[in-house]
Amino acid sequence: KQVSPIPPPTTNKHLVKKTVSTKLRAIGAACSTPLANRQVEVEKKDSFMYYVKKTLEISACHKLTLSYDSKCCNMHGHNWIITIHCKSRELNAEGMVADFTEVKERIHGQLDHANLNEVVPFNPTAENMARWICDQIPHCYRVDVQESEGNTATYEKDDDED
Repeated sequence: KQVSPIPPPTTNKHLVKKTVSTKLRAIGAACSTPLANRQVEVEKKDSFMYYVKKTLEISACHKLTLSYDSKCCNMHGHNWIITIHCKSRELNAEGMVADFTEVKERIHGQLDHANLNEVVPFNPTAENMARWICDQIPHCYRVDVQESEGNTATYEKDDDED
């Protein structure tokens, strides 16, 4: 395969020339017109993506509202490890997908040493917190919320949601 280099951040379209693969050659051999050594031009729109992630540690307490008896219905705390994943096809004017300091201020600033029941208007499960955090950060597509060593919840947007 021959692939053109990644275009500069301001370029959104480029052409990639691909040599016909061995599988297509095999198909071509069965046809009357051979496909071997042909070049195929494929227009690829936005064929590159920048990815960044920011990991935060949050000390916060919460109690859950559950339909069954659980010790989690009592106020308790965690040292949450939150990993925020962002992506973008283009960088901002400063050359970033997301400013790590801004991400930290938006999330750590609101949640650290807080009672999550007083911060968010829903049952603060790890799953709900992951989605809420994702909605707070531009270009965020995935959030991992680890309550403890063995308990992690992940929220990931579908590609259609961006």
